[in-house]
Amino acid sequence: MSYFDAASAAPLHPVAREALLASLDEGWADPARLYREGRRARLLLDAAREAAAEAVGCRPDELVFTPSGTQAVHAGVSGALAARRRVGRRLLHSAVEHSAVLHAAEVHEAAGGTRGELAVDRTGRVAAGEVGAALGPDTALVCLQSANHEVGTEQPVEEVAALCREAGVPLLVDAAQSLPWGPVPGAWSLLAASAHKWGGPPGVGLLAVRKGTRFAPQGPHDERESGRSAGFENIPAVVAAAASLRALRAGAETGDEAARLRRLVDRIRERVPQLVPDVEVVGDPVHRLPHLVTFSCLYVDGEALLHELDRAGFSVSSGSSCTSSTLTPSHVLRAMGVLSEGNVRVSLPYGTAEAEVERFLEVLPQVVRSVRERLGVPAAEAGAARATAGGAGHATREPASPEAAEPAAGPAGSGSESGGLVVDSLGKRCPIPVIELAKVIGEVPVGGTVTVLSDDEAARQDIPAWCSMRGQEYVGERAAERGAAYVVRRRA
Repeated sequence: MSYFDAASAAPLHPVAREALLASLDEGWADPARLYREGRRARLLLDAAREAAAEAVGCRPDELVFTPSGTQAVHAGVSGALAARRRVGRRLLHSAVEHSAVLHAAEVHEAAGGTRGELAVDRTGRVAAGEVGAALGPDTALVCLQSANHEVGTEQPVEEVAALCREAGVPLLVDAAQSLPWGPVPGAWSLLAASAHKWGGPPGVGLLAVRKGTRFAPQGPHDERESGRSAGFENIPAVVAAAASLRALRAGAETGDEAARLRRLVDRIRERVPQLVPDVEVVGDPVHRLPHLVTFSCLYVDGEALLHELDRAGFSVSSGSSCTSSTLTPSHVLRAMGVLSEGNVRVSLPYGTAEAEVERFLEVLPQVVRSVRERLGVPAAEAGAARATAGGAGHATREPASPEAAEPAAGPAGSGSESGGLVVDSLGKRCPIPVIELAKVIGEVPVGGTVTVLSDDEAARQDIPAWCSMRGQEYVGERAAERGAAYVVRRRA
């Protein structure tokens, strides 16, 4: 089995395993006690803190260990906001932050605070200038991940940190994905990370708060970890986390493993669009993590695709709506405005063999082809925008009317065309509405319209993405009795 989901949880690093087993015999006692066993445990904890602080780029007394990366984020956000309550209560964060940041922002808003969401471009990257423009006298905190967990895009943290410092606003960086590959640059104020992202044991996070940053820990706390993370420290796990981080960073400094994984990812980025028709590789092609690549396949059910890859021996993840219990597209892909259906994230763990990647590239085309065939996609060309007989949907001739061809919020002056079609995809999940659209677009003349009725939230994202990929015009959407009506004008 080839495990390609290191962005979710990396396999336990060999160094972490050795350190964990060794420290089980030495690090079980209370490090706050003065007897021999306590002193021994304290030495292990202090050494782990020094190693982690060196990797982060902060002082050991600025870093505490938490029970998870999520708790580190929550503690960092709440502590920084509480300390700056007199300044203001506005929180700024990018639209593609990890759910840990978004959940903390929701709690802050429910408690009477305000928040602003910073838009990203189609690669998932925030413009530093837009962050600077959003900073105001009431801004209490800015949150920005160093690199995105779904598409791998790196953010301009250094530039944003400089703007925040100039404005006197602290910057919290979620470095969970990037920390194994190098320190986060810039004058950030707070940083959070999670050990299971770099091959440490689960249940260990870290929070760094640089000196001079106002911070007021919230909730019950005790004297441990500078009062910023309550409870008895899991010293064996902490030692293993620090040891694996140090080992990975030593390899990253030589550049060998990072460069090797980047070459493998480059191979995937280049060859998948060549091997599989109608694929969109998403994320920044240059400013990205070395081990992660994400692509989306038109006319593919993401859940079926992941199951088929699992049967073929590959563990990957997805941001597609059809793999989520909420049936809504990933907030990251939605913010980027890219295709969400058939989404696959490949994140290579340390030590991935080249042969595993080659086998993945051999298996993927047939897997995608079989899924498309089961969904009734035309066999000649998966993305062919032409009329085909049959199909999963039902198309009817639509009488010419401005209301049918033009949504209320559409561009002015587009007008309506005769010969429009209506495709009823109500009650069907993506990619079915998109497949039905592709099957009938050729039945209208150039300049004519197809209106797709759908109550699947993913259609709002995937139909415009399909238009962009197939050279058609997305006119817009209008309200319908159920769901929404998405209007597409044929241009080719």
